[in-house]
Amino acid sequence: MKVASRLFSFAFLLLASLICIPLSAQDWVTTGSNLASHPIRLAAADFKPVGADPQTIPLKAIFDSTLYNDLNNAGIFQMVSKSLAPQATPGSPQEMAPAQWSADPANAAMVAFGAFSVTSGRLVVYGWLFDVTNTANPQVLAQQYNEAASEDMARTIAHRFADAIIARLGGGINGIAETKIYFVSTRTGNKEIWVMDYDGQNQHAVTRLGTISLSPRISPDNSRIAFASLGREGWAIRMYSFDLSRLVTFLGGSAGGSNITPAWSSDGSKVAFSSSRSGDSEIWVSDANGGGAHHITSLKGPNVSPSWNPKTNAQIAFTGGRTGEPQIYIMDQDGSNIQRMTDSGYAVSPSWSPSGGLLTLSWNRKYGPGDPGGQDIYVMEIASKNWLQVTHESGNNDCPSWSPDGRHIVFQRAVNGRTQIWTMLADGTQQRQLTFSGNNTMPNWSWK
Repeated sequence: MKVASRLFSFAFLLLASLICIPLSAQDWVTTGSNLASHPIRLAAADFKPVGADPQTIPLKAIFDSTLYNDLNNAGIFQMVSKSLAPQATPGSPQEMAPAQWSADPANAAMVAFGAFSVTSGRLVVYGWLFDVTNTANPQVLAQQYNEAASEDMARTIAHRFADAIIARLGGGINGIAETKIYFVSTRTGNKEIWVMDYDGQNQHAVTRLGTISLSPRISPDNSRIAFASLGREGWAIRMYSFDLSRLVTFLGGSAGGSNITPAWSSDGSKVAFSSSRSGDSEIWVSDANGGGAHHITSLKGPNVSPSWNPKTNAQIAFTGGRTGEPQIYIMDQDGSNIQRMTDSGYAVSPSWSPSGGLLTLSWNRKYGPGDPGGQDIYVMEIASKNWLQVTHESGNNDCPSWSPDGRHIVFQRAVNGRTQIWTMLADGTQQRQLTFSGNNTMPNWSWK
Protein backbone atom coordinates (compact mmCIF):
# COMPACT_ATOMS: atom_id res chain seq x y z
CA MET A 1 0.00 0.00 0.00
CA LYS A 2 2.83 2.36 0.83
CA VAL A 3 4.45 1.84 -2.59
CA ALA A 4 1.09 2.28 -4.33
CA SER A 5 0.46 5.45 -2.36
CA ARG A 6 3.82 6.88 -3.38
CA LEU A 7 3.24 5.98 -7.02
CA PHE A 8 -0.14 7.72 -6.95
CA SER A 9 1.43 10.70 -5.19
CA PHE A 10 4.17 11.02 -7.78
CA ALA A 11 1.76 10.59 -10.70
CA PHE A 12 -0.55 13.24 -9.30
CA LEU A 13 2.41 15.49 -8.58
CA LEU A 14 3.50 15.47 -12.21
CA LEU A 15 -0.05 15.77 -13.50
CA ALA A 16 -0.73 18.77 -11.31
CA SER A 17 2.49 20.38 -12.51
CA LEU A 18 1.97 19.78 -16.18
CA ILE A 19 -1.70 20.71 -16.39
CA CYS A 20 -1.19 23.40 -14.26
CA ILE A 21 -23.71 28.74 -6.89
CA PRO A 22 -23.16 30.81 -10.16
CA LEU A 23 -23.96 34.50 -9.97
CA SER A 24 -26.36 36.14 -12.39
CA ALA A 25 -24.18 39.27 -12.54
CA GLN A 26 -20.44 39.90 -12.55
CA ASP A 27 -20.55 43.01 -10.39
CA TRP A 28 -18.45 41.55 -7.58
CA VAL A 29 -15.75 40.51 -10.06
CA THR A 30 -15.81 43.98 -11.65
CA THR A 31 -15.46 45.60 -8.24
CA GLY A 32 -12.95 43.12 -6.86
CA SER A 33 -10.68 43.28 -9.90
CA ASN A 34 -10.87 47.08 -10.42
CA LEU A 35 -12.61 46.75 -13.78
CA ALA A 36 -14.66 49.76 -14.80
CA SER A 37 -18.41 49.25 -14.67
CA HIS A 38 -18.80 52.53 -16.59
CA PRO A 39 -15.70 52.79 -18.81
CA ILE A 40 -14.38 56.19 -19.87
CA ARG A 41 -14.80 56.89 -23.58
CA LEU A 42 -11.25 57.58 -24.73
CA ALA A 43 -9.78 58.49 -28.11
CA ALA A 44 -6.13 57.97 -29.02
CA ALA A 45 -5.28 60.27 -31.91
CA ASP A 46 -2.48 59.34 -34.27
CA PHE A 47 0.49 61.46 -33.21
CA LYS A 48 1.60 64.28 -35.49
CA PRO A 49 4.86 63.52 -37.34
CA VAL A 50 7.48 66.27 -37.01
CA GLY A 51 10.62 66.61 -39.13
CA ALA A 52 11.91 64.87 -42.25
CA ASP A 53 13.88 61.97 -40.79
CA PRO A 54 12.93 58.80 -42.74
CA GLN A 55 12.60 56.83 -39.47
CA THR A 56 9.81 59.06 -38.21
CA ILE A 57 6.90 57.57 -40.15
CA PRO A 58 7.60 53.82 -39.59
CA LEU A 59 8.47 54.29 -35.91
CA LYS A 60 5.43 56.51 -35.39
CA ALA A 61 3.22 53.78 -36.87
CA ILE A 62 4.56 51.34 -34.27
CA PHE A 63 4.04 53.90 -31.51
CA ASP A 64 0.47 54.76 -32.59
CA SER A 65 -0.56 51.11 -32.85
CA THR A 66 1.02 50.15 -29.52
CA LEU A 67 -0.52 53.09 -27.66
CA TYR A 68 -4.02 52.34 -28.96
CA ASN A 69 -3.71 48.63 -28.17
CA ASP A 70 -2.41 49.29 -24.65
CA LEU A 71 -5.32 51.58 -23.86
CA ASN A 72 -7.79 49.22 -25.49
CA ASN A 73 -6.45 46.31 -23.42
CA ALA A 74 -6.63 48.21 -20.13
CA GLY A 75 -10.17 47.17 -19.24
CA ILE A 76 -11.25 50.62 -18.04
CA PHE A 77 -11.85 52.45 -21.34
CA GLN A 78 -14.33 52.41 -24.17
CA MET A 79 -12.02 53.22 -27.06
CA VAL A 80 -13.15 55.46 -29.90
CA SER A 81 -12.57 53.73 -33.22
CA LYS A 82 -9.92 55.39 -35.38
CA SER A 83 -12.52 55.60 -38.15
CA LEU A 84 -14.66 57.91 -35.98
CA ALA A 85 -11.86 60.31 -35.06
CA PRO A 86 -11.63 63.79 -36.64
CA GLN A 87 -9.23 63.97 -39.58
CA ALA A 88 -7.14 66.72 -38.01
CA THR A 89 -4.01 65.49 -36.20
CA PRO A 90 -3.26 67.77 -33.23
CA GLY A 91 0.41 67.88 -32.27
CA SER A 92 0.15 70.37 -29.42
CA PRO A 93 -2.44 71.80 -27.02
CA GLN A 94 -2.78 74.83 -29.31
CA GLU A 95 -3.80 72.55 -32.19
CA MET A 96 -6.37 70.60 -30.19
CA ALA A 97 -10.02 71.42 -30.89
CA PRO A 98 -11.91 69.77 -28.00
CA ALA A 99 -15.34 70.36 -29.51
CA GLN A 100 -14.46 68.27 -32.58
CA TRP A 101 -13.61 65.28 -30.37
CA SER A 102 -16.45 65.57 -27.87
CA ALA A 103 -19.09 65.81 -30.61
CA ASP A 104 -20.48 62.96 -32.69
CA PRO A 105 -19.27 60.68 -34.16
CA ALA A 106 -16.22 60.47 -31.85
CA ASN A 107 -18.20 61.48 -28.75
CA ALA A 108 -15.02 61.22 -26.67
CA ALA A 109 -14.63 62.26 -23.05
CA MET A 110 -10.82 62.06 -23.09
CA VAL A 111 -8.29 62.35 -25.92
CA ALA A 112 -4.63 61.30 -25.96
CA PHE A 113 -2.56 63.11 -28.61
CA GLY A 114 0.86 64.53 -29.30
CA ALA A 115 3.89 64.98 -31.55
CA PHE A 116 6.44 62.37 -32.66
CA SER A 117 9.85 62.98 -34.22
CA VAL A 118 13.24 61.41 -34.82
CA THR A 119 16.15 63.82 -34.43
CA SER A 120 19.84 62.83 -34.60
CA GLY A 121 19.02 59.22 -33.82
CA ARG A 122 16.75 60.13 -30.89
CA LEU A 123 13.02 59.61 -30.45
CA VAL A 124 11.41 62.78 -29.15
CA VAL A 125 7.78 62.39 -28.11
CA TYR A 126 5.43 64.91 -26.53
CA GLY A 127 2.13 63.49 -25.28
CA TRP A 128 -0.96 65.06 -23.73
CA LEU A 129 -4.21 63.82 -22.30
CA PHE A 130 -7.17 66.20 -22.51
CA ASP A 131 -10.61 66.11 -20.94
CA VAL A 132 -12.45 67.49 -23.95
CA THR A 133 -15.64 67.97 -21.94
CA ASN A 134 -13.85 70.52 -19.71
CA THR A 135 -13.43 73.56 -21.90
CA ALA A 136 -12.07 75.73 -19.07
CA ASN A 137 -9.18 73.47 -18.03
CA PRO A 138 -8.92 70.46 -20.35
CA GLN A 139 -5.31 69.34 -19.74
CA VAL A 140 -5.11 66.25 -17.53
CA LEU A 141 -1.61 65.00 -18.29
CA ALA A 142 1.53 66.10 -20.17
CA GLN A 143 4.54 63.84 -20.78
CA GLN A 144 7.84 64.14 -22.66
CA TYR A 145 10.17 61.32 -23.76
CA ASN A 146 13.63 61.38 -25.34
CA GLU A 147 15.23 58.01 -26.08
CA ALA A 148 17.44 56.29 -28.67
CA ALA A 149 15.51 55.65 -31.87
CA SER A 150 14.50 52.00 -32.40
CA GLU A 151 11.39 49.89 -32.88
CA ASP A 152 11.67 48.52 -29.35
CA MET A 153 11.96 52.02 -27.90
CA ALA A 154 8.97 53.25 -29.93
CA ARG A 155 6.96 50.46 -28.27
CA THR A 156 8.46 51.20 -24.85
CA ILE A 157 7.58 54.91 -24.99
CA ALA A 158 4.03 54.02 -26.05
CA HIS A 159 3.81 51.61 -23.10
CA ARG A 160 5.03 54.31 -20.70
CA PHE A 161 2.58 56.91 -21.96
CA ALA A 162 -0.27 54.39 -21.85
CA ASP A 163 0.60 53.43 -18.27
CA ALA A 164 0.69 57.11 -17.27
CA ILE A 165 -2.81 57.58 -18.70
CA ILE A 166 -4.11 54.41 -17.08
CA ALA A 167 -2.72 55.38 -13.67
CA ARG A 168 -4.24 58.86 -13.92
CA LEU A 169 -7.70 57.71 -15.02
CA GLY A 170 -7.77 54.32 -13.30
CA GLY A 171 -7.70 55.32 -9.66
CA GLY A 172 -3.92 55.45 -9.31
CA ILE A 173 -3.46 51.75 -10.10
CA ASN A 174 -0.39 51.27 -12.28
CA GLY A 175 -0.89 49.99 -15.80
CA ILE A 176 0.59 46.73 -17.06
CA ALA A 177 1.95 47.82 -20.45
CA GLU A 178 5.58 47.41 -19.34
CA THR A 179 5.05 44.10 -17.55
CA LYS A 180 6.28 40.70 -18.74
CA ILE A 181 4.82 37.21 -18.94
CA TYR A 182 7.08 34.19 -18.30
CA PHE A 183 6.10 30.80 -19.68
CA VAL A 184 7.28 27.37 -20.85
CA SER A 185 7.80 26.81 -24.56
CA THR A 186 8.79 23.79 -26.66
CA ARG A 187 9.72 25.74 -29.77
CA THR A 188 13.49 25.06 -29.40
CA GLY A 189 12.91 21.31 -29.00
CA ASN A 190 12.95 21.23 -25.19
CA LYS A 191 10.73 22.69 -22.53
CA GLU A 192 12.56 25.91 -21.70
CA ILE A 193 11.60 29.08 -19.83
CA TRP A 194 10.64 31.97 -22.11
CA VAL A 195 9.49 35.56 -21.63
CA MET A 196 7.42 38.04 -23.64
CA ASP A 197 5.93 41.49 -23.27
CA TYR A 198 2.44 41.54 -21.80
CA ASP A 199 0.93 41.89 -25.30
CA GLY A 200 2.84 38.96 -26.81
CA GLN A 201 5.63 41.01 -28.41
CA ASN A 202 9.36 40.32 -28.01
CA GLN A 203 9.18 36.58 -27.25
CA HIS A 204 12.55 35.02 -26.45
CA ALA A 205 14.13 32.22 -24.41
CA VAL A 206 15.47 32.75 -20.90
CA THR A 207 16.97 29.27 -20.34
CA ARG A 208 18.73 26.88 -22.67
CA LEU A 209 19.22 23.88 -20.38
CA GLY A 210 18.27 21.13 -22.84
CA THR A 211 15.95 19.40 -20.39
CA ILE A 212 12.39 19.86 -19.05
CA SER A 213 11.82 23.10 -17.15
CA LEU A 214 8.41 23.99 -15.71
CA SER A 215 6.45 26.42 -13.53
CA PRO A 216 8.41 29.68 -13.89
CA ARG A 217 7.82 32.23 -11.13
CA ILE A 218 9.42 35.67 -11.36
CA SER A 219 10.58 37.39 -8.17
CA PRO A 220 8.79 40.56 -7.04
CA ASP A 221 11.79 42.73 -8.00
CA ASN A 222 12.13 41.01 -11.41
CA SER A 223 15.73 40.05 -10.64
CA ARG A 224 15.37 36.25 -10.44
CA ILE A 225 13.13 33.53 -11.74
CA ALA A 226 12.47 30.29 -9.87
CA PHE A 227 11.36 27.19 -11.75
CA ALA A 228 11.34 23.39 -11.57
CA SER A 229 13.78 21.50 -13.78
CA LEU A 230 14.49 17.82 -14.40
CA GLY A 231 18.13 16.86 -13.79
CA ARG A 232 20.20 13.80 -13.02
CA GLU A 233 18.85 13.63 -9.48
CA GLY A 234 15.23 14.25 -10.42
CA TRP A 235 13.09 17.36 -10.14
CA ALA A 236 14.76 20.35 -8.49
CA ILE A 237 13.93 23.99 -7.84
CA ARG A 238 16.40 26.13 -9.76
CA MET A 239 17.00 29.85 -9.80
CA TYR A 240 18.10 32.07 -12.70
CA SER A 241 19.51 35.55 -12.00
CA PHE A 242 18.84 38.26 -14.57
CA ASP A 243 21.46 40.46 -12.91
CA LEU A 244 24.15 37.81 -13.46
CA SER A 245 22.63 36.20 -16.60
CA ARG A 246 23.14 32.71 -15.18
CA LEU A 247 21.80 30.10 -12.77
CA VAL A 248 22.50 30.75 -9.10
CA THR A 249 22.46 28.43 -6.11
CA PHE A 250 19.13 27.66 -4.47
CA LEU A 251 19.96 25.76 -1.28
CA GLY A 252 17.85 22.73 -0.60
CA GLY A 253 16.15 22.89 -3.98
CA SER A 254 17.18 19.33 -4.79
CA ALA A 255 17.36 17.69 -1.37
CA GLY A 256 15.71 14.42 -2.38
CA GLY A 257 12.36 13.60 -3.88
CA SER A 258 10.62 15.73 -6.49
CA ASN A 259 10.72 19.48 -5.94
CA ILE A 260 8.32 21.51 -8.08
CA THR A 261 5.90 24.48 -8.33
CA PRO A 262 7.82 27.32 -6.62
CA ALA A 263 6.07 30.55 -5.56
CA TRP A 264 7.46 33.83 -4.20
CA SER A 265 6.06 35.78 -1.29
CA SER A 266 5.30 39.36 -2.34
CA ASP A 267 8.12 40.81 -0.24
CA GLY A 268 10.62 38.52 -1.98
CA SER A 269 11.87 37.04 1.30
CA LYS A 270 10.42 33.52 0.96
CA VAL A 271 9.78 30.81 -1.60
CA ALA A 272 7.11 28.16 -1.15
CA PHE A 273 7.29 24.96 -3.19
CA SER A 274 6.16 21.36 -3.25
CA SER A 275 8.57 18.59 -2.28
CA SER A 276 8.24 14.83 -1.81
CA ARG A 277 11.56 14.52 0.03
CA SER A 278 9.78 13.29 3.16
CA GLY A 279 7.35 10.91 1.38
CA ASP A 280 4.13 12.37 0.00
CA SER A 281 4.53 15.77 -1.59
CA GLU A 282 4.01 18.56 0.93
CA ILE A 283 4.20 22.35 0.83
CA TRP A 284 7.60 23.62 1.97
CA VAL A 285 8.82 27.16 2.66
CA SER A 286 12.39 28.46 2.54
CA ASP A 287 14.12 31.80 2.46
CA ALA A 288 14.84 33.46 -0.88
CA ASN A 289 18.08 31.50 -1.32
CA GLY A 290 16.57 28.14 -0.40
CA GLY A 291 17.90 28.07 3.17
CA GLY A 292 15.87 27.12 6.22
CA ALA A 293 13.53 24.89 4.20
CA HIS A 294 10.76 23.31 6.26
CA HIS A 295 7.43 21.73 5.46
CA ILE A 296 4.22 23.41 6.60
CA THR A 297 1.78 20.67 5.60
CA SER A 298 1.53 17.07 6.77
CA LEU A 299 -1.57 16.00 4.94
CA LYS A 300 -2.85 12.84 3.32
CA GLY A 301 -2.34 12.89 -0.43
CA PRO A 302 -0.12 15.16 -2.55
CA ASN A 303 0.01 18.92 -2.03
CA VAL A 304 1.31 21.16 -4.81
CA SER A 305 1.08 24.58 -6.49
CA PRO A 306 1.31 27.02 -3.55
CA SER A 307 0.30 30.66 -4.10
CA TRP A 308 0.84 33.37 -1.46
CA ASN A 309 -1.72 36.00 -0.55
CA PRO A 310 0.28 38.95 -2.00
CA LYS A 311 -1.58 41.51 0.10
CA THR A 312 -0.48 40.11 3.45
CA ASN A 313 1.77 37.06 2.87
CA ALA A 314 -0.15 35.59 5.80
CA GLN A 315 -1.93 32.86 3.79
CA ILE A 316 -1.12 30.35 1.07
CA ALA A 317 -3.50 28.72 -1.40
CA PHE A 318 -2.57 25.28 -2.76
CA THR A 319 -3.85 22.18 -4.53
CA GLY A 320 -4.38 19.20 -2.24
CA GLY A 321 -5.37 15.59 -2.89
CA ARG A 322 -6.49 14.57 0.59
CA THR A 323 -10.03 13.70 -0.60
CA GLY A 324 -8.92 11.77 -3.70
CA GLU A 325 -9.45 14.30 -6.50
CA PRO A 326 -7.45 17.52 -6.29
CA GLN A 327 -9.18 20.48 -4.63
CA ILE A 328 -8.16 24.03 -3.73
CA TYR A 329 -7.36 24.89 -0.11
CA ILE A 330 -6.08 27.93 1.74
CA MET A 331 -4.12 27.96 4.98
CA ASP A 332 -2.17 30.30 7.19
CA GLN A 333 1.47 30.69 6.21
CA ASP A 334 2.54 28.33 9.03
CA GLY A 335 0.24 25.56 7.75
CA SER A 336 -2.57 26.07 10.27
CA ASN A 337 -6.24 26.91 9.73
CA ILE A 338 -6.71 24.91 6.52
CA GLN A 339 -9.94 25.65 4.62
CA ARG A 340 -11.27 23.87 1.57
CA MET A 341 -12.40 26.33 -1.13
CA THR A 342 -13.77 24.07 -3.89
CA ASP A 343 -16.60 21.63 -3.24
CA SER A 344 -16.38 19.05 -6.02
CA GLY A 345 -14.84 18.04 -9.33
CA TYR A 346 -11.17 18.49 -10.23
CA ALA A 347 -9.62 21.83 -9.19
CA VAL A 348 -5.98 22.85 -9.67
CA SER A 349 -3.60 25.80 -10.22
CA PRO A 350 -4.72 28.49 -7.74
CA SER A 351 -3.47 32.04 -8.22
CA TRP A 352 -4.11 34.74 -5.61
CA SER A 353 -5.19 38.19 -6.80
CA PRO A 354 -3.09 41.28 -5.94
CA SER A 355 -5.97 42.65 -3.83
CA GLY A 356 -5.95 39.54 -1.65
CA GLY A 357 -9.69 39.06 -2.07
CA LEU A 358 -9.95 36.72 -5.06
CA LEU A 359 -8.55 33.46 -6.36
CA THR A 360 -8.44 32.28 -9.93
CA LEU A 361 -8.16 28.56 -10.59
CA SER A 362 -8.67 25.83 -13.16
CA TRP A 363 -11.72 23.71 -12.37
CA ASN A 364 -13.67 20.89 -13.97
CA ARG A 365 -16.77 20.90 -11.78
CA LYS A 366 -18.30 17.88 -13.58
CA TYR A 367 -15.19 15.70 -13.40
CA GLY A 368 -15.98 12.01 -13.11
CA PRO A 369 -16.87 8.87 -15.09
CA GLY A 370 -18.00 9.70 -18.61
CA ASP A 371 -16.95 13.34 -18.38
CA PRO A 372 -14.77 14.57 -21.28
CA GLY A 373 -12.42 16.26 -18.81
CA GLY A 374 -12.66 19.87 -19.94
CA GLN A 375 -11.08 22.42 -17.60
CA ASP A 376 -12.22 26.05 -17.34
CA ILE A 377 -10.94 29.12 -15.54
CA TYR A 378 -12.93 30.38 -12.56
CA VAL A 379 -12.67 33.42 -10.30
CA MET A 380 -13.64 32.94 -6.66
CA GLU A 381 -14.28 35.49 -3.93
CA ILE A 382 -12.44 34.12 -0.91
CA ALA A 383 -14.68 35.53 1.83
CA SER A 384 -17.95 34.21 0.39
CA LYS A 385 -16.67 31.40 -1.85
CA ASN A 386 -18.88 32.81 -4.61
CA TRP A 387 -17.42 31.89 -7.98
CA LEU A 388 -17.75 32.89 -11.59
CA GLN A 389 -16.81 30.73 -14.58
CA VAL A 390 -14.89 32.96 -17.01
CA THR A 391 -14.04 30.52 -19.81
CA HIS A 392 -16.65 28.28 -21.36
CA GLU A 393 -15.96 25.04 -23.24
CA SER A 394 -13.14 26.45 -25.33
CA GLY A 395 -10.59 23.68 -24.97
CA ASN A 396 -8.83 22.82 -21.72
CA ASN A 397 -7.90 25.96 -19.79
CA ASP A 398 -5.35 25.86 -17.01
CA CYS A 399 -2.53 27.63 -15.12
CA PRO A 400 -4.14 31.07 -14.63
CA SER A 401 -2.02 33.93 -13.30
CA TRP A 402 -3.14 37.43 -12.28
CA SER A 403 -1.73 40.62 -13.75
CA PRO A 404 -0.30 43.05 -11.17
CA ASP A 405 -3.19 45.49 -11.67
CA GLY A 406 -5.69 42.72 -10.84
CA ARG A 407 -7.69 43.43 -14.01
CA HIS A 408 -6.35 40.66 -16.23
CA ILE A 409 -5.63 36.93 -16.16
CA VAL A 410 -3.17 35.04 -18.34
CA PHE A 411 -3.73 31.31 -18.85
CA GLN A 412 -3.01 28.36 -21.14
CA ARG A 413 -5.56 26.86 -23.51
CA ALA A 414 -5.22 23.45 -25.19
CA VAL A 415 -7.20 22.86 -28.38
CA ASN A 416 -6.68 19.88 -30.73
CA GLY A 417 -3.43 18.88 -29.09
CA ARG A 418 -1.85 22.37 -29.20
CA THR A 419 -1.47 24.57 -26.15
CA GLN A 420 -1.06 28.35 -26.33
CA ILE A 421 -1.01 31.32 -23.97
CA TRP A 422 -4.07 33.59 -23.79
CA THR A 423 -5.06 36.65 -21.78
CA MET A 424 -8.45 38.05 -20.80
CA LEU A 425 -10.01 40.56 -18.48
CA ALA A 426 -10.83 39.10 -15.07
CA ASP A 427 -14.52 38.81 -15.98
CA GLY A 428 -13.67 36.60 -18.98
CA THR A 429 -14.09 39.22 -21.71
CA GLN A 430 -11.53 40.36 -24.30
CA GLN A 431 -9.84 36.97 -24.67
CA ARG A 432 -6.71 37.22 -26.84
CA GLN A 433 -4.18 34.62 -27.98
CA LEU A 434 -0.55 35.65 -27.42
CA THR A 435 1.53 32.69 -28.65
CA PHE A 436 1.26 30.73 -31.88
CA SER A 437 4.49 28.75 -32.39
CA GLY A 438 5.18 25.45 -30.60
CA ASN A 439 3.38 24.49 -27.40
CA ASN A 440 3.37 27.18 -24.73
CA THR A 441 2.25 26.59 -21.16
CA MET A 442 2.38 27.65 -17.49
CA PRO A 443 2.33 31.46 -17.82
CA ASN A 444 3.29 33.69 -14.92
CA TRP A 445 2.69 37.46 -14.95
CA SER A 446 5.44 39.66 -13.54
CA TRP A 447 4.76 41.68 -10.37
CA LYS A 448 5.48 45.00 -12.07
